[in-house]
Amino acid sequence: MTGNEAVAEAAMDVGMRFFAGYPITPSTEIAEHLAARLPMVGGVFIQMEDEIAAASSLIGASLTGAKVMTATSGPGFSLKQEAIGYACVAEIPSVFVNVMRGGPSTGLPTLPAQGDMMQARWGTHGDHFIVVLYPSSVQETYLLTIKAFNIAEALRTPVILLLDEIIGHVTEKVRLPFVKDLEIIERKKPDKPPEDYLPYEYTDDLVPPLAPFGTGYRFHVTGLLHQESGFPSNDPAVAQKLLHRLRDKIEVAHRDLIDDWDEEHTEDAEILVYAYGAVARSARSAVKRARSEGRRWGLFRPRTIWPFVGARLGPLAEQVDRIVVAEMNLGQMVGEVERAVAGRCDVQLFSKVGGEPIHPDELYDFIAGGE
Repeated sequence: MTGNEAVAEAAMDVGMRFFAGYPITPSTEIAEHLAARLPMVGGVFIQMEDEIAAASSLIGASLTGAKVMTATSGPGFSLKQEAIGYACVAEIPSVFVNVMRGGPSTGLPTLPAQGDMMQARWGTHGDHFIVVLYPSSVQETYLLTIKAFNIAEALRTPVILLLDEIIGHVTEKVRLPFVKDLEIIERKKPDKPPEDYLPYEYTDDLVPPLAPFGTGYRFHVTGLLHQESGFPSNDPAVAQKLLHRLRDKIEVAHRDLIDDWDEEHTEDAEILVYAYGAVARSARSAVKRARSEGRRWGLFRPRTIWPFVGARLGPLAEQVDRIVVAEMNLGQMVGEVERAVAGRCDVQLFSKVGGEPIHPDELYDFIAGGE
């Protein structure tokens, strides 16, 4: 199957039963696939009038207890940012898929890029905290779609799943697990009667239980900063406490659920390649070639993009002479790598834009030329 088809199938397997979208290259196959398949499993597919409506409808559907998803690309992702911010502060479990293409604006609709890495983190305004995952194969796309829903439900938060056009459209063999064998996390529901329920209660795990609308629990949902009751508040202490909890539940308390990366040949590496998505495939080939020639290169491949998985890079930076960051953009993650490394080794950028993927040989030549 393709990466886009893997997103659709995994979402249904993990229990997604509401999809709202609007066609846009190169994500349209996700919507096309779900338009046919989702009604077969008792779900609802709806094509909205635009991306803003599609993203906003997720919030209402999720509040009824449904697992929800939308998919888009470039310009559509820009339009969804307001709803993403609302979902962050109102703590609405939801999955937003962005199959990246060249930009800015309408850019290069049919060609691959990785230009939305910082938009995924900072696209919506204000101090907000977000989980972003990014696979490098169709098999991983299936598995990380499952993980995206599990994080969204466990932490009561929107999760962004990034693909690039290459991963979205490449066709590969996938081993699908039996659904009964999947680890599926469901959102926490209240164990109190409606009259005692606080939709934004401060709990030990920093994740309040969420009662589905229509089950007798009546509560206020707003994009304004709010009290535990859900009603707005201008009290600075209330705002401070809420924003700290929203940060800590993602950045601190649940990193064991969120953090995900892969390492290859790092045990003795002198040069480390940092790459993600489709570029990591080229990086793996370049490292494999270097290893066959006796060069001690390694690969660090984050599957969790945000929160940034920087803790592991520190020890690796002590070991290697150089980290080469390979990206299909003008350098969006290299600054984060530099910050994590904190001067312990050299950091170089190999970037490429214009719609062509990074070829293993050109990455190899760049790295080998600097030895």
